[in-house]
Amino acid sequence: MNVGREVRALSWSDAIRVYTRPRVVTMLFLGFSAGLPLLLVFGTLSTWLREAGVDRSTIGHISWVATLYALKFAWAPVVDRSPIPILTSSLGQRRSWMLLAQIGVIVGLLSMAMSGPEERLGALVLFALLVAFCSATQDITIDAWRIEAIDVEFQGAMAATYQMGYRLGMIVAGAGALYLADFYSWTAAYLGMALCMAVGVVTTLIISEPEHRVSTVTWEQEERVVRYLEKSAHLPAHYRRIAAWFIGAVVCPFTEFIGRNGKWAFVILAFIGVFRLSDITMGIMANPFYIDMGYTKSEIASVTKVFGLIMTMLGAVIGGVLVAHFGVMRILLASALLVAVTNLIFAWLATQQPLIHLLMLVISADNLSGGMAGSAFIAYLSGLTNRAYTATQYALFSSLMLLPAKFLGGFSGDVVDATNYVTFFIYAAALGLPAVLLVLYLMLREPAMGKQMRQSSG
Repeated sequence: MNVGREVRALSWSDAIRVYTRPRVVTMLFLGFSAGLPLLLVFGTLSTWLREAGVDRSTIGHISWVATLYALKFAWAPVVDRSPIPILTSSLGQRRSWMLLAQIGVIVGLLSMAMSGPEERLGALVLFALLVAFCSATQDITIDAWRIEAIDVEFQGAMAATYQMGYRLGMIVAGAGALYLADFYSWTAAYLGMALCMAVGVVTTLIISEPEHRVSTVTWEQEERVVRYLEKSAHLPAHYRRIAAWFIGAVVCPFTEFIGRNGKWAFVILAFIGVFRLSDITMGIMANPFYIDMGYTKSEIASVTKVFGLIMTMLGAVIGGVLVAHFGVMRILLASALLVAVTNLIFAWLATQQPLIHLLMLVISADNLSGGMAGSAFIAYLSGLTNRAYTATQYALFSSLMLLPAKFLGGFSGDVVDATNYVTFFIYAAALGLPAVLLVLYLMLREPAMGKQMRQSSG
């Protein structure tokens, strides 16, 4: 893959056997811990709000809480470089931040359980912000651990098992929370979800810290810090230390990526920014759509949160094997096309009666394609990073992936209210076209990109 580190193609047998590696298996549990909080401030929360009578436009606007996932690049340099007193010396850089973030998620979920949209909507949103912030921080450090823990040719499998765990977490946070809310209460649901975060805490305490390697390119970037210190001897020492940290932790990761990729860096960043416009925009209105169609919470839980997420995990495994055998770019193109097309199937579903078998058909197509896309895209982003700046660069990529989609998705309720669900799903499908065009462009220009990158590295 010329857009990142070189990846050797694996045979079919090697591509399958990679799933038996211990660190690949570990990603199942870390993925669970990462996937659990998302729906609790996104889809499950929107169901709670809609059932409480909150209007769809307000639900769409509250979905901007999840924009914190798209802004995590802002504090990723702190997670990448800054130690936590006592914890870092005991657990290491990655695991200490992982544990602190997980504790924050637990506190936020317990606080949400004690709130409610009928009387304390403002407090509920504030606690959801806390969960989103801590969950995004956990994502930063899990992504860094994943990339540093194993060689790049195995990142497709790491991405697949991460997605499997992530989707299992979403099953619990989606179906599990809905079942608890249906049979008990929303308070019981969120208390149960806080308890489930223990999976992440235990895993963090068991795993080992990965090796943090520094490349030659890193030393070239760090010369910026040295030059700054040489030119700023007249400034107070504490100002120089702060500025030097900022240059090394924040500026260098960005300039290293631009320098390594040249003009192609901006094409790559544009592709990252549009890849998930279609599915995230559709996803915000998915649960309100099911409720407005007439499906019960238990039906939504069984079909979309259990059956559907099993389809996603199957798609993730298929995607991981295909990436290992065929490479990333071709699978990215196929999955980008499939994600856009499946939104058109939702437009068809909006014209039908609320029959379970129709919902299962649509969910199967959508989640299989989404699982494949997830494995391919995570492997693609992992290959773009320099391991000296793992957390910061990957956070930049994943934030750029989410920020346009989350912002645009916040208006999804307005689009539905102004038109109808059929028009909305066609609109969501059209948002997938830029990603298809850009991945085609990157594939056609890949030889030129590789030549330029070899020249810059030489």
